[in-house]
Amino acid sequence: MSTPVARGIARVRSLLPSRADLAAMGRDPRRDLLAGLTVAIVALPLALGFGVSSGLGAEAGLATAVVAGTVAAVFGGSNLQVSGPTGAMTVVLVPIVAQYGTGGVLMVGLIAGLMLLGLAVARAGRYMAYIPASVVEGFTLGIACVIGLQQVPGALGVAKPEGDKVLVVTWHAIGEFVKSPNWTAVALAAAVALVMLVGARRRPTVPFSIVAVVAATIVAQVFHLDAAAPIGDLPSGLPAPSLDFVEPSALGSLLAPAVAVAALAALESLLSAQVADGMTVGQKHDPDRELFGQGLANIAAPLFGGVPATGAIARTAVNVRTGASSRLAALTHAAVLAVIVYAAAPLVSKIPLAALAGVLIATAIRMVEVGSLRAMAKATRADAVVLVLTAVATLALDLVYAVIIGLIVAGALALRAVARQARMDQVDFRPDLPGEHSDEEHALLAEHIVAYRIDGPLFFAGAHRFLLELSEVADVRVVILRMSRVTTMDATGALVLKDAVEKLHRRGIAVMTSGIRPGQRQALESVGALDLLRHEGREYATTPEAIAGAREYLEHAGLLAPHHTRKAMR
Repeated sequence: MSTPVARGIARVRSLLPSRADLAAMGRDPRRDLLAGLTVAIVALPLALGFGVSSGLGAEAGLATAVVAGTVAAVFGGSNLQVSGPTGAMTVVLVPIVAQYGTGGVLMVGLIAGLMLLGLAVARAGRYMAYIPASVVEGFTLGIACVIGLQQVPGALGVAKPEGDKVLVVTWHAIGEFVKSPNWTAVALAAAVALVMLVGARRRPTVPFSIVAVVAATIVAQVFHLDAAAPIGDLPSGLPAPSLDFVEPSALGSLLAPAVAVAALAALESLLSAQVADGMTVGQKHDPDRELFGQGLANIAAPLFGGVPATGAIARTAVNVRTGASSRLAALTHAAVLAVIVYAAAPLVSKIPLAALAGVLIATAIRMVEVGSLRAMAKATRADAVVLVLTAVATLALDLVYAVIIGLIVAGALALRAVARQARMDQVDFRPDLPGEHSDEEHALLAEHIVAYRIDGPLFFAGAHRFLLELSEVADVRVVILRMSRVTTMDATGALVLKDAVEKLHRRGIAVMTSGIRPGQRQALESVGALDLLRHEGREYATTPEAIAGAREYLEHAGLLAPHHTRKAMR
């Protein structure tokens, strides 16, 4: 018999790397090494750009790509996932940097990593399947807009204005540019973005981001373009591990930002892993193990000065397209970036900031799938509303609030749609009459009895509409409710049914039910509705039994002659 401790140990062991992972890396190492090299070339300018955009500098982006990329590749739940700094995470980090500084960001990443480990052990990864596609699409559109707007200061060649609201910062940056235009920076950013966008259409396999950045750097150096400010000096290597973050007294105020970072890391990483699965045949990620790997990665990255990391959809897609088949490709990507950090830091430091802004602007544009947005907007009005609302909330508020708002609105609209499926239709009960009856008897029974069939869910979202319909029943003596097609019932639905029965009783109308299913009995019993029906002796297993009970009730009321008397008269 397993104990809780034994089950806990088995649970943790299921989240750790297995021999199968190691065996997979030896199947086709040549393809994985080539794929990893290609991803590293694509990831280099992105890591630099996201590091700069976060406010911690290019070296933080590189450290994140190397450290988090390695740890997540080893411990993550996807064979093809590539992790590192991302634009979505950068959006969350900017206000944290402004409020708490570098030490605050590193501590937030560490706390978020611990939260992700907790989510993994709690098996929270499975709930990713419940996030609607409209929320995901709106979230992605909003992120793309924020990333693009964040690059405006760099693309215009002006110092980044103070503030953490991207719209305000962008407006002030445009104002500074109008006062003192820097057309060199604009030209470099536009050229890099144009090369990436046009090149990706014509030759998707060529890493045009690195080609454009190298060309922009050479042009800036050869022509001594002083207006094209470079990244600046980078350390030749990763910093030594450090625990020097923030004062312990500040931990309480960092919990809310850490929750936001952990939520985003979980959301984006599991989305990216899903994308990788969809692009391949036979690959399936483990969502809980993916959360575990991302948790360890976010604990490790801050120790080396890195920012919080997630699975990167764009880099993961490149990894899959270039033939990766195992974790070796993601590990190779991290190793190549580490070599660049140690061997080519002086060269990397000369890259113009405007060129990195161009890379991220192009990345933001490519994030927007026009076809998916159009299809989602045309699907239903609810999907369109959720998509737009999530995108606007992402741009105006922050990412976690945007997802929460999107989920709440999507849930409310879904409940509304489900509630509308509930119907109460009057049905002809005469085919269910037991025995032989004349047309006169049928007409007499129909004059006093009405039967309704309830279809669909009877719960809080639509129960009151049901009460309104039932309260408007015509002046009859017996109402029969056929309950066998009620799909679900909650306490609100049971209370509404009880209220309807009591109101009809006060009008002198008897209510009889048939076909109450076992799943409905608990809700009805909890509010006393079942006792009310049982006390009156008006709860029946089948509709014919309910009709027989209704006829007996009418006989006792003197509205219908006893059946044996009517039979003798014929």
